[in-house]
Amino acid sequence: MSVKRVGILTAGGLAPCLSSAIGALIESYTEKAPEIEILCYRSGYKGLLLGDSFLVTPTVRENAKVLHQHGGSPIGNSRVKLTNVADCVKRGLVKEGQDPLHVAAEQLKTDCVDVLHTIGGDDTNTTAADLAAFLAQNDYDLTVVGLPKTIDNDVIPIKQSLGAWTAAEQGARFFENVVAEHNANPRMLIVHEVMGRNCGWLTAATANKYRERLDALKFLPETGLSRERKEVHGVYIPEMHFELQQEADRLRAILDEIDCVNIFISEGAGVDTIVQEMESRGEEVPKDAFGHYKLDAVNPGKWFGEQFAKMIGAEKVLVQKSGYYSRAARANEQDIELIARCANKAVDCALAGDSGVVGQDEDRGDELRAIEFERIKGGKPFDIGSTWFGNLLREIKQPKGDVVETQHA
Repeated sequence: MSVKRVGILTAGGLAPCLSSAIGALIESYTEKAPEIEILCYRSGYKGLLLGDSFLVTPTVRENAKVLHQHGGSPIGNSRVKLTNVADCVKRGLVKEGQDPLHVAAEQLKTDCVDVLHTIGGDDTNTTAADLAAFLAQNDYDLTVVGLPKTIDNDVIPIKQSLGAWTAAEQGARFFENVVAEHNANPRMLIVHEVMGRNCGWLTAATANKYRERLDALKFLPETGLSRERKEVHGVYIPEMHFELQQEADRLRAILDEIDCVNIFISEGAGVDTIVQEMESRGEEVPKDAFGHYKLDAVNPGKWFGEQFAKMIGAEKVLVQKSGYYSRAARANEQDIELIARCANKAVDCALAGDSGVVGQDEDRGDELRAIEFERIKGGKPFDIGSTWFGNLLREIKQPKGDVVETQHA
């Protein structure tokens, strides 16, 4: 197949890779196949359904490197599932009686798109797979090449998703300022809620990065400026079971000794328990278009803060969420290098007509390749047996809990 025009869209939540990934794709096409036109859809699948797009100009090609200097997605995101017909109709993206897959397919035909690049998580890329399959059944040859975006780093079987390293680094920087709030109140509990619906990787990695930043600082204990007061005292993630009372006793001893406690909690930790508690009170817990509980309604950080505060005798609780700060950051150098490698491979795959999600395939010796869509799943659990995580728990003197059996999303 001769490729004449490619489409690009970003979808789902933000991650510190979207702007850079768009830039890297434009740069790679400009280098390898400058004759190919590039079309960007605004606001993800919403733009595709509504036919809202623009062509990349020569000026944009010449200045694509600027996109590496920014976070967010300049072309915009949305959360749209093409197979959720009712939601698409409700939001005015298609008319009653229309099939969103058919509408999207017809738009791609109208736009003469030969290759569609989707930059997003498992929901974004599996939606793209649904679209490609629909088009194949209707005699339209479309190559779909996705890039794996999620700060949770939980896409099966991809070793490292784009933007996750940056998100951990930015979360650590965020807490570096927040932690000083313990100076404002005695017996203070600070809860750092980190994004991660099903996977605790980001919470653990953020705590680890934060402690590396502490390693680079000097302290003056005689004035009250001690590492112990800025230390991470607990890390709680979906994959690890812990005894609430046992942890409360441990944290109370820390609070009694140094007058503050700092804990890192994944936003997905304890969600089932909290939802059950809310529903037992007759509360309806809202879900998004993909059937996930809306975590801002569940609010795990607040729940854990309230539970621990009572049990450890904290006088004040401060819950701070780093998610929006972290996910909208520009990509760091480590991520930019990974993004560039993945984008180059994505263009090679596009030109060869090889569909899939480009990433390091853990089942194939970490080979960088277009991974088959049917093998892409969300909800990859973080390995709590990782050496670095074990070292983290040992250094903060937190008992290692049992593994919680998780189901793939």
